Amino acid sequence: MAHDASTPTDVLISEVGPRDGLQSVKATMPTADKLRWIDALVAAGLREIEVASFVPPRLLPQMADAAEVVAHAIRHPGVTVMALVPNLRGAEAALHAGVHKLTLPVSASRAHSLANVRKTPEDMVEEVRAIAQLRDAIAPGVKLEAGISTAFGCTLQGLVPEDDVIRLAAMCVAAGADESGLSDTVGYANPAQVRRLFRRLRSELGARAGAAHMHNTRGLGLANCLAAWDEGVRTFDSSLGGLGGCPYAPGASGNVVTEDLVFMFEAMGVRTGISVEKIIAARTPLAAGLPGEPLYGMTPDAGLPKGFAPLR
Repeated sequence: MAHDASTPTDVLISEVGPRDGLQSVKATMPTADKLRWIDALVAAGLREIEVASFVPPRLLPQMADAAEVVAHAIRHPGVTVMALVPNLRGAEAALHAGVHKLTLPVSASRAHSLANVRKTPEDMVEEVRAIAQLRDAIAPGVKLEAGISTAFGCTLQGLVPEDDVIRLAAMCVAAGADESGLSDTVGYANPAQVRRLFRRLRSELGARAGAAHMHNTRGLGLANCLAAWDEGVRTFDSSLGGLGGCPYAPGASGNVVTEDLVFMFEAMGVRTGISVEKIIAARTPLAAGLPGEPLYGMTPDAGLPKGFAPLR
């Protein structure tokens, strides 16, 4: 049985594998396999899925079928279908495709911003403004999130000043973003830093403080999610099988593994609305669509503890 959207949950797990995961692997997953994978994610109880990014196919051939994938995903009731857009042109295509939510990466690291989108962070705030105006004009119900990438450090620049991160998030919200979250794009974050930055973000933005997007590059992904939870964050990005990284950030491996994140919260008594068994089963269509691609995760390998009872 699919998750009933009316069932109360304590956290929102936002699955980013079909976008963040697939754009980071060399192979291109066939469209039919993507659709089967998304169906399995929905059946497991996921209510928000980042299904594609709207970028030129010559840059990311993995995302050439973005509009087709969105058209399929939006047929699932009660699921927020999200797409990443790097600019106004991508936003226009995503809005026409029918997405429910746009996410725009705005890098706090000047060096990463120039490498990733060939624009400065300030230029990207203007892009947020233009996208917000377009959204207001043609699809006012669509949400816009500005994810502050390299918020915890950068492989190109090194340290990223915390003041820059918070100021940039505030500028994005002032420019029209509904919320702004923090992304550990390269896996530099530690739990003390996560607590500090999210505390500052939440005092600055209140209810407009967005998701924690953590990477497990140095094994601290779950610890950082727990630190964010302690500070009141209730939306977490993760990727099935830990797929993903950033193609423009050297050494940025793996997102937090959805299966492990769901298990951690459910074991703590925090309701995710997601079935641990079904989310592990969703690895099967993923593996079928990307044969030979390594999948990560401790819970799928170890199995569930004896006596583990899912929350109702």
